[in-house]
Amino acid sequence: MSTTVFFELRFWLLVVFSIVLPFAIYAVLMAKRAISRKTVLLFGCVLIVLAGVDVYLLQSLASSAKTTASVVDDALFLSEVSLALYLLPALIGGVGVNMISHVLINHLTEAEKRFDREHRDG
Repeated sequence: MSTTVFFELRFWLLVVFSIVLPFAIYAVLMAKRAISRKTVLLFGCVLIVLAGVDVYLLQSLASSAKTTASVVDDALFLSEVSLALYLLPALIGGVGVNMISHVLINHLTEAEKRFDREHRDG
C-alpha cells in the first residue's frame, strides 16, 4: 500500500497529459506562421484523446487515493475539489473539438463556393 498517489507514475502521467503536452501543442500552433489543415485536424484529435486519458487517470487516481493513508490525496481526489480537476480535460477536449470543427467548417465553406462556381457557369 502506497502512502500517497503523488509518487505514482499515473500522477506524473496526469501532469504530462494535462499540462505539458497540451501546452506544447498550443505553443507549436502559435509559433507556426503557416499550418496545414491536416495538422490542425491531427492536433485537434490528439487534444481530444489527451482529454480522455486525463479523465481515465483522474478516475484511477481517485480510486487509488481511497487506499492511501495521505489526507492530501483525499482532499484533492476524493472531495469537491476534484471537480475542478475535471475542468482541465473539459477545456482540452473543447479546444480539440473547436479545432476539428474549424477545419470542417472551412472545408465545407470552400466546397460550397466551388459548387456554386461550377454550377453557375453550367
